[in-house]
Amino acid sequence: MGHGVGAVLISPRNGYTPFTARLCFDCTNNIAEYEACIMGLEAAIDLRIKILEVYRDSALVICQVKGEWETRHPKLIPYRAHIVKLMEYFDEITFHHIPREENQVADALATLSSMYKVRSHNEAPIIKVERIDEPVVCTSNDTSRSKNTRKTPRPVTRKP
Repeated sequence: MGHGVGAVLISPRNGYTPFTARLCFDCTNNIAEYEACIMGLEAAIDLRIKILEVYRDSALVICQVKGEWETRHPKLIPYRAHIVKLMEYFDEITFHHIPREENQVADALATLSSMYKVRSHNEAPIIKVERIDEPVVCTSNDTSRSKNTRKTPRPVTRKP
């Protein structure tokens, strides 16, 4: 349904700040990877972060930005140049390649945004991911556990 990109800023105390966007233009996967990286860098700049470690699962983006690989594709050259300009906002910035399986949160955000049809700028549902350790309703035949033992009820959300 299109390209979605995701980035997650993780604080030194393991606080997660997710960002996601749907790319409403035709692009290659490599352009989408650059767009995701730039989105994360711009978010860090907006938050006035000065020391940043960037982890991406795109070897192409990481190796091109680090100068290990030459950027030859004419559509990718301006993307790399833009990242180099953004790097000036940081006192210290490093880039690291990680396997895709270690980048699950950003991947899930990208998948979500690629499937959600955005009609206007900044229009998106608020998404809260919770952990649920026990069922709302006991499904066992054990009558001694017939009532719900959860201490706080889960909020009920309905579509308008």
